[in-house]
Amino acid sequence: MNITNPADFGRVAVVMGGSSRERQVSLWSGEAVIAALRARGVDATAIDGIPALMQALFEKRFDRVFIILHGPGGEDGTLQGALQALGVPYTGSGVLASALGMDKIRTKRVWQTLNLSTAPFVVVDEQETPDQLIARFGLPMVIKPAQEGSTFGVTLARDAEAVAEGLKQARAIGGEILAERLIDGGEYTVAILGTGAHARALPVIRIVPKQVFYDFDAKYISDATEYLIPSGLSADAEAAMQALSLKAFHSLGCTGWSRLDVMVDDTTQQPYLLEVNTAPGMTSHSLVPKAAAAVGISFEQLCWNILESSFQSR
Repeated sequence: MNITNPADFGRVAVVMGGSSRERQVSLWSGEAVIAALRARGVDATAIDGIPALMQALFEKRFDRVFIILHGPGGEDGTLQGALQALGVPYTGSGVLASALGMDKIRTKRVWQTLNLSTAPFVVVDEQETPDQLIARFGLPMVIKPAQEGSTFGVTLARDAEAVAEGLKQARAIGGEILAERLIDGGEYTVAILGTGAHARALPVIRIVPKQVFYDFDAKYISDATEYLIPSGLSADAEAAMQALSLKAFHSLGCTGWSRLDVMVDDTTQQPYLLEVNTAPGMTSHSLVPKAAAAVGISFEQLCWNILESSFQSR
């Protein structure tokens, strides 16, 4: 779909904020998206959270929805299912792809089935102790909640004390927990734009945080984190990572746009898929806009292109 007239979008609700732990990031993202769409002449309105959006849609106030809610509720298929039931077009991936993408355990099982390289992992038993987990899986590991974003509840554990703290933090959030093999090496991300045969991988970004790892502060607050474009990979290695990310995107049925996170082992140079983000951040520190800018796509054009995905069939 190639829209040239902003009126063709009709009245656009940009749903942001919400009630997840990523509320503030979503508000930052939404404010940037609203400004970009309005600058291009789109009739865009901010709506805070799903209940307010549902009320507005029942009142027939909007024609389509730009989803920039992050985390549970907005990124896990819940909102997508409601919009499909109402027959309201929306941006990004559909119900199944959103649900799979938000669930790190099911995502990784799909990738393993298709022999797409992803870090080894186990699902943590509800009553499992740190010593039992270490005996079963070994060190070092990353402990994380299965259905959270923005590194909430994520712990890099190289010893028993860190494992205990990681389990405590993840259990405080709730839901399933996975322990993933800690890959020592470079951290990269690959943004995908488009759907089906038209989907393309943007330039790879290498992330170099000054902290121990790329946590919430490094993602959204700190100006010390480095984002390297070009990534420093060889041309062949970059192309291989883009191809791997595209396969991972398609394997879950993602559409419109997404961002894949990848680690590369320092010793073997093997890339490992970590997770997919089906409604990535669009803040001043976010990675999809940086990758788009590297190929000459302005932030305004990027938001326009994402909004065009609301016309795709699902």
